[in-house]
Amino acid sequence: MVIKLKRVYEKPESDDGIRILVERLWPRGLSKEKARVDIWLKNAAPSSELRKWFAHDPAKWEEFKKRYYAELKKNPAALDPISNLPKKGNITFVFASKEEEFNNAVALKEYVEKLFK
Repeated sequence: MVIKLKRVYEKPESDDGIRILVERLWPRGLSKEKARVDIWLKNAAPSSELRKWFAHDPAKWEEFKKRYYAELKKNPAALDPISNLPKKGNITFVFASKEEEFNNAVALKEYVEKLFK
């Protein structure tokens, strides 16, 4: 399984494979047709409280990941929709944030890659 990351506002491409939205809220101003999302993992997104606390602050990145991973461990069923995906082929986690380095999709990719080794 190869997991790629991409802003949901970028044009979908055939090599995206299975497109998985990793946000709790649907992205503003984007129709479902344009987003071409195959799976919406809203229950695997960070809690509203954690997201607001983090606010994409690079200084809080490591602590954000610890707290986010703790939330995921308390709710393992949140990842059930992707647990049986094919081990071959592309998967793209799509996210809404303008911040491309410090966001929940980056953290979730790291978590899932370790979990599904």
